[in-house]
Amino acid sequence: MAKKSKIAANERRKAVVQRYAARRAELKEIIRTGTPQEQAEGVRALARQPRDASATRVRNRDSVDGRPRGHLTKFGLSRVRFREMAHRGELPGVTKASW
Repeated sequence: MAKKSKIAANERRKAVVQRYAARRAELKEIIRTGTPQEQAEGVRALARQPRDASATRVRNRDSVDGRPRGHLTKFGLSRVRFREMAHRGELPGVTKASW
């Protein structure tokens, strides 16, 4: 189980990313297609935004207990939780391999 503060901080980051997503997209487009003067201004404006506005700052965490490592994106679970739930038959369509 991850610390509650780490889970809360990650949720806060998700909210900040959502809030600034449209503006970041505009600035990225200006940087990509604008004149050199516009590009320089776009880079400065992007640098002035909060650090947590970048989507790469959000950490993938287990949806049940918040474990940050071994995350399986398709299920939203960590490898440990995935294995437990699969053995109990709580994940539809997931079967144990045997050969």
